[in-house]
Amino acid sequence: MERKRPERRHFNWFVLLMGGVIIYFSSILVSQQVYLHQVAEDQAAAEARLAAAKQENESLRQEKENLNKLEYIEKTAREELGMTRHGELPYSTGHK
Repeated sequence: MERKRPERRHFNWFVLLMGGVIIYFSSILVSQQVYLHQVAEDQAAAEARLAAAKQENESLRQEKENLNKLEYIEKTAREELGMTRHGELPYSTGHK
């Protein structure tokens, strides 16, 4: 009877190399996903700032148009500066 030798397993370098490649590309994929998420957040913040700037721009444009209207100028002078017409007495509630 011939004795069978137990097969000796050799270290498989190919499996180790492929595992390393898979880990490497997986880490790149994860880092790219994190980067894309950050870019998306930055874009959303920029769009929010743009919307706020557009709203402020429209408000200022309306203010500019109102500055050409005599009624608006008179209202602003009375409310903010406390001015009166000739012969009028200023009225104050005492609260500010």
